[in-house]
This record gives sequence, structure tokens and C-alpha cells, in this order.
Amino acid sequence: MAVPIEDHVDLESLPKEERLARMRHSAAHVLAEAMVELMPEAELGIGPPIENGFYYDFRLPRALTEEDLKWLQKRMRKSLGRKVPFHMEAITREEAAERWKDQPFKLELLSELDDDSITQCTHAKFTDLCRGGHVNHTGELGAFKLTSIAGAYWRGSEKNPQLQRVYGILFETEEELQEYERQVEEARRRDHRRIGKDLKLFDLYEEVGPGHVVWLPAGTTIRRELMRWIEDLEIERGYQHVHTPVVGKRQLYERSGHWDHYQDAMYPIMERDGEEYVLRPMNCPHHIMIFDSELHSYRELPLRIAELADMHRWEKSGQLTGMSRVRIMTLNDAHIFCADEQQVESEVAGVLRLMEEVYATLGLKDYSYRLSKGDPNDTEKYVDNPPMWEKGEALLRRVLQDVGLEFDEADGEAAFYGPKIDVNFKTAAGKPETLVTVQVDFHLPEQFGLEYVGEDGGRHQPIIVHRGVISTLERMVALLIEEYEGNFPLWLSPTQAVVVPIADRHNDYAAEVAGKLRAARLRVEVDDRGDRMNAKIRDAQMRKIPYVLVVGDREAEAGAAAVRIRGGQDLGAMPIDDIVEKLRSERDTKALTP
Repeated sequence: MAVPIEDHVDLESLPKEERLARMRHSAAHVLAEAMVELMPEAELGIGPPIENGFYYDFRLPRALTEEDLKWLQKRMRKSLGRKVPFHMEAITREEAAERWKDQPFKLELLSELDDDSITQCTHAKFTDLCRGGHVNHTGELGAFKLTSIAGAYWRGSEKNPQLQRVYGILFETEEELQEYERQVEEARRRDHRRIGKDLKLFDLYEEVGPGHVVWLPAGTTIRRELMRWIEDLEIERGYQHVHTPVVGKRQLYERSGHWDHYQDAMYPIMERDGEEYVLRPMNCPHHIMIFDSELHSYRELPLRIAELADMHRWEKSGQLTGMSRVRIMTLNDAHIFCADEQQVESEVAGVLRLMEEVYATLGLKDYSYRLSKGDPNDTEKYVDNPPMWEKGEALLRRVLQDVGLEFDEADGEAAFYGPKIDVNFKTAAGKPETLVTVQVDFHLPEQFGLEYVGEDGGRHQPIIVHRGVISTLERMVALLIEEYEGNFPLWLSPTQAVVVPIADRHNDYAAEVAGKLRAARLRVEVDDRGDRMNAKIRDAQMRKIPYVLVVGDREAEAGAAAVRIRGGQDLGAMPIDDIVEKLRSERDTKALTP
């Protein structure tokens, strides 16, 4: 016999997050009710609340259409006006088996429940197997909209039947819903995958493999400029650059601990001549080998080893996203071997100041720092050494405070061998994403038996600082594409200027102008196609080229060019030498805008 288990909930007394979860869960039920009315043969999967909305999975007799989506939404809105109550009840296994005897997915879920935890939710004539968490009636659902239809395997396994998933978004008010839709549209407009394809920066080919980015000439130019810049900044700060193999013996990663902690995210083993090799997921073991190849004096420390190094990680296919989430990536990596905690503090502070300088130059502002700590109760995920964790966390906290940076703290977000500082950026979609980290490491030096000769002549164990600054080139370029909306500053623009001759007779002068710019190491093209001048200018604007230099009879006679800036501003005719100096200055100062 059904037993009521929830009578009334005071929504206003609940935190907003819980209110929204109840609204979204309830909306999924109303969606399922509408689907059963549209297609009585529908087999019901699950319908949970998710970030920003809800979904429900169905096995249906035919494919859903956009017209179906509109009908379902209209039918759901009718339920809001009726204010139909939701009733939660506990029922027996026998009652549940009888009710869902024609629903195979519900019977599978039922088989996994204990007898005393079987509950259902009913509103109007629709009942669903449900653990609860609803609003009082359909009039409390809030503002919602059905957004898309997608395929989804039952319970996320490719071995199971494929279902049709209907997604919806839901917020408490219409204003919040509209703001979210505005943000989604903004994210779509700035999406690095779309812009990157339009500007021919990179591509992904099925034949090459998902998550394996192919950098095209224009994107490779941006990549090269970032690499040269960060390497120069590191050289100025005493870093020594190395180049190490992308493979290593399995034993190397067993010794470092990466095999135990990252094996599932590594490419398969390659076996040759009785040896087992793997593509590296991290660079630290290689740099540790370099340090350990000779005995260092305390006078050589801190020793800063840097590399723009390729790493390979087998990310799940569902997590791959353009260039921001890939399987092969080039990390701006470095490992600093320090003599003591005082050196560690000084080096970490130097890294943080370098980050601030780099992000300011790139015009990045929407980021935050987080002290990511271990979890003393999880000795499987984290090295079991409480004093080491306490010392490392206190050290990083002190440096962040001394440098004057605001930061949050989070438990259970550290690397397996030590605490770290995460730098989190917001993507165009508004989601925080860790771009780069700074880690303090007392563990790996012990694992590898690293030593240096101290001032006292004795042997001592160094401390390692792991750090990046611009993250992986893939993720940084994805971020910059979205930040600039493809309008890269001059120093990063693949083509910095295009010379447009008005007529064919001006082609020779256009080539002369381009030659002067190239002599100043500026990246310039001549558009001498037979198209009209205005068409060439529009093409340059579509390609987001910073400067268009138009040349005709008057300009050739005056040794000048008519200068148009990306965005439409017309500077008029300028002497070529002045144009060269203007662009060279803008490039060398890494100005963000013309």
C-alpha cells in the first residue's frame, strides 16, 4: 500500500541551489508526462536535475523532431497553469513491479533498490519511480525552455541501448532564464571551435584521431609567437631549456607514482625488445632524470629546468572539446630544484609575479587563485604523509599572502604528491577552468633519492617546484581566441597587414610596400586577385587582419598607403616609413589594440 512520505516543503526557507534542484527535477517529471501523452509507447529512462536545467531519457518508436520539442514545451506550460500537486509515496516491491511491468529501464532500476527504499512520485495521472526532491505543485516550476534533442546510451554505456534525450533549461525567474540564454549566445559567438575553423587556425580530422589537434599555418604562427615570448621571459629569469623524449620506460612512471595514479589516463603500453614504453602523461620524471644525472652543489640552486613539452593523456571522448580539452598537448612546463623552504618561497613568488605580468600583457583579467589541498582521509589518492602536507600547504598560503593575491582554498584538489596553487579562468561559457598550476613537492625528491651537496659538505634532499605559466599551448590559444573573439593583437595576428592594390597597374607598388614591411619582420600579404577593392577589404575584415593598406595612383606617387584599421576606422594616407614604424612599435610593445 502506498504511504505518503512528504507533505509540504517550504521552498523559500531552502537555499537557492536546493530550490532550483527541486524545480528542475519536477520539470523532468512534467516533461516525461508530456512525452507519454505524445507517444504512449514511450519507455522511460531517467530524468535528473543538472546544472542550469534538466533532461529525460526515452526509448521511443520514432525519432523526435523540432516540432515535437515545441509540442512538448507547450504541453508542459499547460501543467504550470494547473498547479497540479506532486505526491511522494513509499510502495512495496510488488506494487512497483506491477506498475512498471512494461517499463524495462524502470524494472532494472527497481532491481537495484532495497525493499525499504522504493518510492514513487505522482502528479496528475503520471507516476514515476523516484527518490524525491520536488516542489509542491507544477505552478512552482519557475521559468523553463526545452533546448535540444540528443542521443544518449542507457546509463552512459555504449553496450546499452541508445535512447533519445530531451534537454531543458530552468531558472527561478524569466529574467534569469533570459540572462542565461544571452550568456549562451555570447559563448556561441565566441566559441573557439567556430572561430578557429573560420580563421583556419586549427582542425581535427577523424583520420588523425579525436583530441589530436592539427595546427594550420595561421594557428602555428600564433603558437610560435607565444613559444618564443615565454621562452625569452624564462631565459631572462635564469631558466635553462631542455628537450626530452615523449616516451619513457614504464618503470620510470612506476617510480614517480604516475603509473599508479594516472594509468587509466595514459596511452597503452608499447612493447619492443622485451621493454615496455609509454607516452608520457607528465614531464617531471624526465626533468628529474636531468637533475639526478650529476651531483649538484647548493651554489647551483635554485636550478630552473624548463621545456615546452608534449604530453599524452587519454581523455574520455565525451570530455574532448576543441583545443581546450585534448589528448596531445604542449605544456609550458618547468621544474625548479630548491635547496630549502626559503628558496621555495622566493621561487613560487617569482612564478606568481611572472604569471601576473604575462596575463596582463595578454589582457586576461577574469581569473582567480586557489590553494588546492590534499585530503588526509584519502590515502589512496594522496601520499600518506600529514606533516609534508601541512608544511607544503602552509608554505603556499604564506607566499600567496606575501605577494598580495586573493585566493580561495579547496580540500581534495591537490596533486597526489603535494599541494598546489591553481589559476582558474572563466571560459566564454562562464565556466571556471584550471589553466595552470604551481606545485610544491617534497615527495618525488624522496622517491628518486635526489641529493645535492650543502654548504656543510653533507648530502641534502632538494625540494621541487612544478610550474606552468601559459598552460598548454592548445588551451591557452583556445582561451585567447574566445577572449579576443579572433581579433588577435598585432603581435599575435597570423597576418598583420594586407596590401590591397586598387587596380592591376598598382601591383608592383603593392609588392614594394609589402617588401618594406617584411624587412621590418612584419607578416604581410598582397591581395592582387582580380576582385574589386571593396571585396578585398571585406575579405580582410572577415579574416580579422589588423591593418589594410590600400594603394592606388596617388599613394604610389606620394610613397604612401591609405590605412584602414580592423573594425572600420580609416586613418587616411600615411607615408610608408611611418606605417612601418607604427606597426613595429605596436608589435614590439605587444599593444592589445591598434
